[in-house]
Amino acid sequence: MLPLALLACGKRDDDRNLDSLDNELVEAGSGGTNASDPAMTSALHDQIMVDPALAQQANADSVRPPAQPYSGGVPPVGIAQPPGGAASAGAATSETLKPAPAPASKDCPGCQAARESLTLGALASRQKDKRTSGCAGAMRYSARWAERLPADVPLYPGARVVEAAGADTDACHLRAVTFSTSAQLQTVLDWYYTRVTISGYSAEHQSDGTEHTLGGTRDRDGGAYVLFLTGRRDGGTDVDLVANNGG
Repeated sequence: MLPLALLACGKRDDDRNLDSLDNELVEAGSGGTNASDPAMTSALHDQIMVDPALAQQANADSVRPPAQPYSGGVPPVGIAQPPGGAASAGAATSETLKPAPAPASKDCPGCQAARESLTLGALASRQKDKRTSGCAGAMRYSARWAERLPADVPLYPGARVVEAAGADTDACHLRAVTFSTSAQLQTVLDWYYTRVTISGYSAEHQSDGTEHTLGGTRDRDGGAYVLFLTGRRDGGTDVDLVANNGG
């Protein structure tokens, strides 16, 4: 029983010590006469300073809802067309357009290849030109390829690029671009026909009634190109262009 009694006494002494410490802390915090820590007293009782100019910056990096719903709108295809509309695209290049010849026949195997190809690489692999089809496996996708088309088979003025791919090796200088324009299909066809024939390419026009192709080669350097054109309901044209002689 004696050890238990001593233990009880020890606990009471500890309790008294803890009570004394608590009281000292309370007095120090309340600025009482027994306060022993001026720094603590000052920190607890001084007025909190707030800068109104900085108050609005609190939580600046937090995620907040937008002020208005995000827009999913797409700019119109003709937003980058030259003044005067799509019909003046040929004039904007200081060229007199030559009318493309009528389709050679209603048989258009290229039209079917374009419909069945889900990617530009697949479209390039189905071309008659062996250099073009052989380079299709080396193609890589990037919008920058649209800026590296051959100078004699360029992007149509004001066109909106949808997708582009290409390959540059010792044997391959392949470019492929999908783009849209508000110009009518016949205008786009005539513009490219004028460009390629001036540059020495042959030009064969085929159509199945709704889709058109214009393609050819050039003997002096083995260059080749093919365009797949489809008219849209709004009067514009969707085009896939494949050229193997890129810069």
